[in-house]
Amino acid sequence: MGKLDQPYALYEKIKRSVVREIESGKLEPGDKVPSETQLAKEFNASRMTANRALKELTEENRILRVQGVGTFVAKIKPEASLLEIKSIAREINDWGGVHSCEILLLEEERLSREVAGKMDLPEGDRIFHSIILHLDRGIGVQYSERYINPVVTPLYLDQDFTKMTPSDYLLKEAPIQEAEHIIEAVSVNKTIEQYLKIQPGQPCLSLTRRTWSFDRVATYSKIISPGSRYKLKGKFTRE
Repeated sequence: MGKLDQPYALYEKIKRSVVREIESGKLEPGDKVPSETQLAKEFNASRMTANRALKELTEENRILRVQGVGTFVAKIKPEASLLEIKSIAREINDWGGVHSCEILLLEEERLSREVAGKMDLPEGDRIFHSIILHLDRGIGVQYSERYINPVVTPLYLDQDFTKMTPSDYLLKEAPIQEAEHIIEAVSVNKTIEQYLKIQPGQPCLSLTRRTWSFDRVATYSKIISPGSRYKLKGKFTRE
């Protein structure tokens, strides 16, 4: 019987084997999946064949491939609240993850023309700027860049955001009167790809948010998450 006459192509056999391991519970969400090399050896296949099997399983959201780290059984994609603003640490904990973060930038700057327009402030005014990478069990799920009006929260730069997220701090210090969200599917630059450990061109969700407090724009944020690891859900109830 020739290869084309076989009930399943070899890459399909590899896929079915991995799926059986997942559905039987032998491989649980977050567990590491055998590598291309291991699968190729086990099934006497080429790495290209094993790669195709893993690629299709990734597209079907069965597994998650993290560049430079490995391949893992995918967790149920967490839903992040769109209309309710709460910290990423709470969201990660709610879906059963373990939150940590890396502070990439935390400093005072002068406003560029673009950001000044978003903040309703004069170009060149003082602004606080933070960039924080949020992780679940060491895997990046959110690249968060914020500009904060120092008049609203003058002590922002003094906080330890490894112990409390900016969202928790800002919700306490600057109660939100109004919020604006813009959501887009985007490709990101190489720097963000490296921080999130995603493949070049992998689609991401971009949430651009402005908040108002004390009758002025308090924050302008750009929040990037890999589309394969994160989704947004909104619910509105009319009183």
